[in-house]
This record gives sequence, C-alpha cells and structure tokens, in this order.
Amino acid sequence: MNTILELRRAAGMTQKAFAEYFGIPKRTIEQWEGNQRECKEYIIELMKYKLENENLI
Repeated sequence: MNTILELRRAAGMTQKAFAEYFGIPKRTIEQWEGNQRECKEYIIELMKYKLENENLI
C-alpha cells in the first residue's frame, strides 16, 4: 500500500470517514487521491503505521 487511496480502501473507509479518523479535511483526501496535490511519503507511512497498530488494516 503506497498511496492514500490504497490505505483508505484497505481500511474499508469512505473519504469522509478516513478524513475524520485522521483529522484531515475531506477536500485534502480528495486532492491527494485525485493527484491534484502531493502527499509526502512520510505522511503515508505514518498513516499506515497508525492503521496497522490499531488493527484496521
């Protein structure tokens, strides 16, 4: 899982639920998934770490 979209789908969350879970505006998630805005690799890794440690993926 190397993208926000892959992480979100693996967690079985909607964009809204994913945004609320991480405290990020839904619009930011939309922009990351639509390649309108770049998400830094370290952010993806931190999100993946949190999801794994809370047994969501």
